[in-house]
Amino acid sequence: MKRLAALSFHVFALLSHGETSPSPIKAVAQSLVDKHIAPGVVTLVTGKDKALDIQTAGYASLAGKTPIRENAMFWIASMSKSLTGTALMMLVDEGKVNLDDPVEKFLPEFKDQKIKDADGILHTPKHPITVREVMCHTSGMVLANEKSLKQTQSLKENVALYARFPLRQEPGTKYEYNNCGINTGGRIIEVVSGMSYMDFMQKRLFEPLGMKDTTFWPNEEQAARLAHTARFTADKKGLEEIKQDKDAEQRIIDKWSEGVHVPRAVTADMGAGIAFNYAKRYGEPAGGLFSTAADIGAFCRMLLNRGTLEGRRYLSEQAVKQMASIQTGDVRVSPDSAYGVGFSIKLTDEEGPSAGSFGHRGARRTAMWIDPTHEIAMVILVERFDMTGEEQKVMYGGFMKAAVAAFGKGGK
Repeated sequence: MKRLAALSFHVFALLSHGETSPSPIKAVAQSLVDKHIAPGVVTLVTGKDKALDIQTAGYASLAGKTPIRENAMFWIASMSKSLTGTALMMLVDEGKVNLDDPVEKFLPEFKDQKIKDADGILHTPKHPITVREVMCHTSGMVLANEKSLKQTQSLKENVALYARFPLRQEPGTKYEYNNCGINTGGRIIEVVSGMSYMDFMQKRLFEPLGMKDTTFWPNEEQAARLAHTARFTADKKGLEEIKQDKDAEQRIIDKWSEGVHVPRAVTADMGAGIAFNYAKRYGEPAGGLFSTAADIGAFCRMLLNRGTLEGRRYLSEQAVKQMASIQTGDVRVSPDSAYGVGFSIKLTDEEGPSAGSFGHRGARRTAMWIDPTHEIAMVILVERFDMTGEEQKVMYGGFMKAAVAAFGKGGK
């Protein structure tokens, strides 16, 4: 597997260094840097059998003027939800979980949950929340921004805390983007598999797929490849790098990490609080992963092949179809998107990928989309705060339309 991963990276390097015909995506990537939309960008397009294109532009560090490389590490944030959904569907394939199972079947702390209505009165919901509902954001569970929710660095303890809060509304009646729900799905993986969530992800998904740089805790070598986050300058005419640990002394970071080494590049980009995660080896199912274009490309290629990659089956075709299909019933998400099991689903083709394409975005504007109609998957990785809606349209639409035009139907 290491040999295959090395071969894949070699292919990416050849593509990016001009040993094939010039890619139309190169100009798109560079324009994002020139327009101060992204400090640095890595794009990847893959077909069913191989990577078709990878491009870079700009900087991994604006402050250091460090050019970005193909193997740059990015915090992929909510894209983690799709990997968690995939892991859960592995257990569905094995008959150990059904999406219609009540969560309390696996997590007894959710028994007898109540709904708190507008008048503050508690009453019993029409049905207990289900696995499907926690994975498609319709559970009605407490939201992660609830001020009285004091989370820990333990998935088991965090999910037990969620269960103590009353539901916000009847399960299955409203879409509310909910990290607590996806984290609950991660806890179900632990209980059903008998493994920690992180061990399950590593042994069942990351290692077999050759995702050697996908982790919750980048080491020093990986941190040296980290793409640092930028935001608007005060005059909004350019971008500047953010240093989020500037007031944190090293001794404080070491105390919070309980002596576990945390690369300073990671705390600079994520804040010193991530030291607690290193100490407890905590990884959040809803948004904690770091990864690279090559790793995400392998994951997307497996899904593009309906659950298989290089002769190994990870998911049944039915499982891929189910998690990439609307799971919210009659509940609307938005005019142009729906939600499956850990995946967003496109209802229109305005951005480029066909209706029915599925994938996810991250908080700092990373994104991946699997497009079965055009037989390609697309990955764009940037690290940017405060990106405007118009800038997002330019970035996502520009990249994905160019990818579909150049490589649709697998580059044939």
